[in-house]
Amino acid sequence: METLSLIDSFSEFKEVKNIDRVTMMRILEDVFRNMLIKKYGTDEQFDIIVNPDKGDLEIWLNRQIIEDEFLEDDDLQIALSEAKKIDPDYEVGDEIAVPVKFEDFGRRNILAMRQNLMSKILELEKDAIYKKYKDKVGEIITGEVYQVWKKEVMILDDEGNELILPKSEQIPSDYFKKGDTVRAVVARVEMKNNSPVIILSRTAPKFLEKLFELEVPEVFDGLITIKKIVREPGERAKVAVESYDDRIDPVGACVGIKGSRIHGIVRELKNENIDVINYTNNIQLYITRALSPAKISSIKVDEERKHADVFLSPDQVSLAIGKGGHNIKLASKLTGYEIDVYRDNDTDIEDDVDLDEFADEIEGWIIDEFKAIGCDTAKSVLEYSVEDLVKRTDLEEETIIEVRKILQSEFE
Repeated sequence: METLSLIDSFSEFKEVKNIDRVTMMRILEDVFRNMLIKKYGTDEQFDIIVNPDKGDLEIWLNRQIIEDEFLEDDDLQIALSEAKKIDPDYEVGDEIAVPVKFEDFGRRNILAMRQNLMSKILELEKDAIYKKYKDKVGEIITGEVYQVWKKEVMILDDEGNELILPKSEQIPSDYFKKGDTVRAVVARVEMKNNSPVIILSRTAPKFLEKLFELEVPEVFDGLITIKKIVREPGERAKVAVESYDDRIDPVGACVGIKGSRIHGIVRELKNENIDVINYTNNIQLYITRALSPAKISSIKVDEERKHADVFLSPDQVSLAIGKGGHNIKLASKLTGYEIDVYRDNDTDIEDDVDLDEFADEIEGWIIDEFKAIGCDTAKSVLEYSVEDLVKRTDLEEETIIEVRKILQSEFE
């Protein structure tokens, strides 16, 4: 009965965890041989026949025939007189194969062996999961939400393996409930307490890159290369693409007819605004494209300092900066250049003063309100009337009047 329990548990585990037959036989044989060594001091005279498909296992002991007076070990040897009772043709030095009964091992040994077997299989399974997902780092997987916690979500893959999607790797507007289907990229695989931990991400640039591969055949085939991706997850992303085939328009291919290809990606990323731009080695042109949809009048680039001064008409400044400053921030990350934005009519830029210089007199959140509408210098604020600033910002009229007094005093 103990043996049947042992084999049954092994077969069940094999079915669930999909361990191959050869590995199963090796593990089972190793476990039994360890028990034989423990009981008999050796396993050399034993044959173990494993048939996990049928759920049976046999152990045969090859007892060596010894002259009666030289018999030393009743377990591993058999006296010639006893052997001849079985078959008169047996001679000294021959071997007799006899089956080993499992009850001979004792209940305690059987239970210990079963525990050892399950331990080895679990260890093998953990190793297999680790190797499987280590090879999948950077690939998209689809799973089902199993448990939702405050700081992370547990997802099960199609084999029932547990994957973790931390809150920090979720798009801010992501909302999951049990049973939802989720797509994410495998970010990393770690070993904690001797168990594999698979971390997923929906905020990594690699996730967006893989979505492009799924939606755009030319990217998947390598006809279009994604040079770089920068993201503010859930808000905005910029993707620089390049094609080595002049007949292919990389931006048009990625966007698709009437946005058919990009729309699927945008929906997956919770309406993240995606700008696809043509990559170029011409840094001025690259910065100009990176700041889209804003239209730039002129640009001064300092390649040594990795810095660019960009000049635009007043109505384009807020577009260049973008909501919450996301556009200019991502353009800087994409190009690798620090970008400062100026209005075209700022002929006396050198005489202007950055709003941050007034941090001692004006609260930071108020300065941020002005920057959000493209006003990052004193004169850029003073160009607007109080009424215009009230409409454009969330500031009270009294606050705006007070700020204007502080700024005007700087030039008096």
